[in-house]
Amino acid sequence: MRVLASLWAPVETETPYGGRVVSHEALGAVWLACGARRRRETRDGETGPRGIETMTAETRADPRLIEGRTVRFGGGDWIIRMVEAVTPGRARLSLERTR
Repeated sequence: MRVLASLWAPVETETPYGGRVVSHEALGAVWLACGARRRRETRDGETGPRGIETMTAETRADPRLIEGRTVRFGGGDWIIRMVEAVTPGRARLSLERTR
């Protein structure tokens, strides 16, 4: 399945009161060929159980695709955890989102 995803970069700024706020800046769009989704559950002592979905996707190589940025598609935000060069001009992304 191919989807058109928007690419976002986190931007951290300091507030006038000394706090930090993170917003996201749009960087453009990318086409993704998505693989199967996998779901697992983790337990955290403070927040309790939570679900984590992972997926791999292939796309054209793009210097804007780096770890920590977000791709948005299908009503969800997926964080890029790893970018791997597959062949010249192609890249495989490891994506993750928390539910």
